[in-house]
Amino acid sequence: MIVKAYGAHAADKPLEPIDIERRPAGEHDVQIAIAYCGVCHSDLHQVRSEWSGTLYPCVPGHEIVGHVTAVGNGVTRFKVGDTVGVGCMVDSCQHCSACDEGLEQYCENGFVGTYNGPTPDAPGHTFGGYSQSITVSEKFVLKINHPADQLAAVAPLLCAGITTYSPLRHWNVGPGKKVGIVGIGGLGHMGVKLAHAMGAHVVAFTTSESKRQDALDLGADEVIISRDPDQMAAHGGSFDFILNTVAASHDLDAFTTLLKRDGTMCLVGVPEHPHPSPSVGVLIFGRKSIAGSLIGGIAETQEMLDFCAEKGITADIEMIAMQDIETAYDRMQKSDVKYRFVIDSASLAAA
Repeated sequence: MIVKAYGAHAADKPLEPIDIERRPAGEHDVQIAIAYCGVCHSDLHQVRSEWSGTLYPCVPGHEIVGHVTAVGNGVTRFKVGDTVGVGCMVDSCQHCSACDEGLEQYCENGFVGTYNGPTPDAPGHTFGGYSQSITVSEKFVLKINHPADQLAAVAPLLCAGITTYSPLRHWNVGPGKKVGIVGIGGLGHMGVKLAHAMGAHVVAFTTSESKRQDALDLGADEVIISRDPDQMAAHGGSFDFILNTVAASHDLDAFTTLLKRDGTMCLVGVPEHPHPSPSVGVLIFGRKSIAGSLIGGIAETQEMLDFCAEKGITADIEMIAMQDIETAYDRMQKSDVKYRFVIDSASLAAA
């Protein structure tokens, strides 16, 4: 099946309309008409070869919400008309210890990304959600229970939502815990919302005084301007957990000193240049940890979506037409979005 998409043919070329082929629904496949696709910073990194290994043509997009248009004979969990989502993965080996434990994101043989991943389908690598349709194994399709008028704002949950939910759950964030969220962007704004909904005392860290009220409106109990040493010092040794969403190289010691004994700071942003080496002494003398976390498995992503539907949580978005993607990329690099762009896939019909 030939469908319209937007993709790039080289790192220095803009995204443009292209026709791509989608396989028909096999026995265990779900075919999805895409309604909305979130715009993740990873899309920009990959399509412009800021991350190595980009395969062209590259059609990005891994925050997908749509409706089922066909299912294979062996599909049991979905039917035509269902509202569904697809996140960052469309396959994994299904037999390693990570996959056996429902942690497909840590597949020991490498999960297959929703775009730029290896596939037997032509041209040999996956195409993502900047397109009208996608066909995915039912094991990697997620049920969406939010109301229809929230579906566009649900799309970023498939990456930004699960990227922040997974570490918050893993480190048992909840009532009685003081939790810091570093950075109030696409990831950070979801971290504030989720930690607040989990019942934690949430402190947002931002470099900009202008974001103070925004952070409070998102659910933060307190806001710290991280450039202000007095504000930082006032919270020394008081945090159970800090979720650091900043993808730029910065001084990690400024935050590890704020952790309690046995506290953890989890990094979910990958900087273009390495962070300065953290002080080992700060870690040793408080049995503190710096950790990392990568999206979430399929079961946990479904758990996150159900939690967000129950709590009425969605992303704060700005809707765009597919034709405006290059402008959106330029604005995203300047942090000029609150807090996630989402593509209205209906605009592809005019491409």
